[in-house]
Amino acid sequence: MSEWQAMTAAELGRGIDKGEIDPVDLTRFFLDAIDTHEHRDRIYARLTPDRAMAEATAAQERARLKLRRSPLDGVPISWKDLFDTAGVATESGSQLLKGRTPDADAEVLQAATHQGLVCLGKTHLSELAFSGLGLNPKTATSPNIHNPDNAPGGSSSGAAASVAFGLAPAGIGSDTGGSVRVPSAWNDLVGLKTTSGVLSLKGTVPLAAKFDTVGPLCKSVEDAALLFAVMKGDAPIDMTPTALKGKRLAILTTTALDDLRDDPRKGFDHAVHRFREAGAEIIQVAVPEVDTAMALAPILFGCEAYGTWKDVIEANPDLMFAEILARFRGGKDFTGADYVAAWHTLERCRDTYLAATAGFDAVLCPTSPITPPNVARLLSDSDYYVTENLMTLRNTRIGNLMGLCALTLPTGIPACGVTLMAAPRDERRLLRLGLAAEAALA
Repeated sequence: MSEWQAMTAAELGRGIDKGEIDPVDLTRFFLDAIDTHEHRDRIYARLTPDRAMAEATAAQERARLKLRRSPLDGVPISWKDLFDTAGVATESGSQLLKGRTPDADAEVLQAATHQGLVCLGKTHLSELAFSGLGLNPKTATSPNIHNPDNAPGGSSSGAAASVAFGLAPAGIGSDTGGSVRVPSAWNDLVGLKTTSGVLSLKGTVPLAAKFDTVGPLCKSVEDAALLFAVMKGDAPIDMTPTALKGKRLAILTTTALDDLRDDPRKGFDHAVHRFREAGAEIIQVAVPEVDTAMALAPILFGCEAYGTWKDVIEANPDLMFAEILARFRGGKDFTGADYVAAWHTLERCRDTYLAATAGFDAVLCPTSPITPPNVARLLSDSDYYVTENLMTLRNTRIGNLMGLCALTLPTGIPACGVTLMAAPRDERRLLRLGLAAEAALA
C-alpha cells in the first residue's frame, strides 16, 4: 500500500494545504488504484471518473489561490450507492432499481461537493440496505479486509471495503440498524452513526426513514469529525487532543454482553482496560427497557421497511435475494395498531434510557457480538444466515432504537470494535470523547 493509501483523509487534506499533494494527482492515483485492484468490481458499483477529475481540477486551483473551502478540499472519497448522484445510476444494491438515474445529488453529497470533496464513485451494499452481513448475491458481495471469503459487514459493505483496501481515504454510508458501525468494526475502521434527523436524507434511497441515518466510515476519529461537519455544513469540530481522565463511562449490561463470541469479548475487555488505565471511571449499568425495545424491532423496522417498498417488491419479487425478500415480508405480520403501539412504547423506553444514562459521558458496548461469518456458509444455510444476521445487528440496533449517536473504534483485536453511545444530537461532544478513547487504544 502506498503512502497516500495509508494516510487519513485529514492528513491528505493537510498535505494539499501545504502544497505537498496535488488534488489532481491524488484523485488520479486513487482512480488508477481502483481500476487495477483485484476486488474492484466487488467494492465499487460504478466509478465517476469525469466528475472526480473535474472536481479535483477545481480543488487544485483553489489550493493554488489559497482559497480552500474546508480541511478536506481536494480529498477524494467514496459514496454508498444509495446516495443520489445526478446523471449516474443509484440502485441501492437492488435489481428492482436497475437503471434508476436521479437528476440531482443527495443533499449530503451536495454539501460535501460544495466543501471541495471529490466523488470517486458509488460502492456496493446489501440489497436495499436491509442486512448487517453485507452479503449480496444479486449485485456483489464486497470482501472483508481480514479474509475476502468472509462477510464484510453491512449494509455499507463497499464503503468499508473501499477504505480498508486503500481504494478511498474515507467512505460515506448509512446506518438504520448498524450499517455504518458493523462494517467499520469488521474492517478495523472508525464509524460514526449520527442521530436521526441531524444529516439530511433528501436524495437518499430509504429503508426505514424514521431510523435511517448518514455517517462516515474512515481511519480516524478526526476524519469522522471533519466529514460530519462537512455534510452538516458546520464549522469543523475542535479536535484539540483531550483525555479520558475523569470521564464517567457506563458498560451497558442489558442485552449487549449476552452470548459474546471469544474475540469480541477479548476486544471489549481490552478496550475497557485501556480506558480505565487512561483514567476513566467505568460502571456497569442495566437498563431493562432496552430489552423491551429490542422486542419491538421486528414491528418497528419491518413495518416501515415493507410499507416503504411493498409495491415495488411485490411487482417483481423474483428479482430479490430470498433472505432479504423474507425479511421485508416479515413486515406484513403486524397491524397498523401494532406499529403505533410499538412507537408509543419505544418513546417511553427512550425516556427511561436517557434518564438512566444521563450521568455518564458515554455508554460502552461491543460493536458486534460476533466476528465475520463465512459467505459460502451463509449462502448455503438459511438458518445460519438468519441467526448470524440478527446477532450481527443486535448491539448496534440498541443505538438506533434509543435514538442515540454512536461511534465505533477498532480495539486492536481484528474485526472487533468498541462502541461509545451518547445522547441524541450530541455528536460534537461524542467525537471529542472519541478522540481521547482512540488515543487510549493506540
